Amino acid sequence: MEELEQIQSSELMTSQEVQQCIKDSLDCYQTCTNTTIHCLNLRGKHAEPDHINLLIDCAKICNLNADFMLRNSTYHPQTCGICADICDECADDCDRFEEDFMKECASVCRRCAESCREMAR
Repeated sequence: MEELEQIQSSELMTSQEVQQCIKDSLDCYQTCTNTTIHCLNLRGKHAEPDHINLLIDCAKICNLNADFMLRNSTYHPQTCGICADICDECADDCDRFEEDFMKECASVCRRCAESCREMAR
């Protein structure tokens, strides 16, 4: 009986971790998409091609990652791994700007990267 409770608890924890990673991925997708639009409207250094491409890459991998996890794809550990890498890079890039919305984007990216690293193991 105790073993069954441990197994159920472990499954629940895993399910909660998966759900959190999906949520973090979708939050990051939305934030990076909104930040891209905002940066393009600001122009200048915010709209530099490398920065915009990284924001778009991050948004797209986060959306794809959530999709793979929702479908329980056998490849989701791989998408989680690359998602974590891109989110880390995007966070670092956003941190070079002073605006609060850029700092928020960096924070959301880091949260997603952390969740994804856990799922990639």
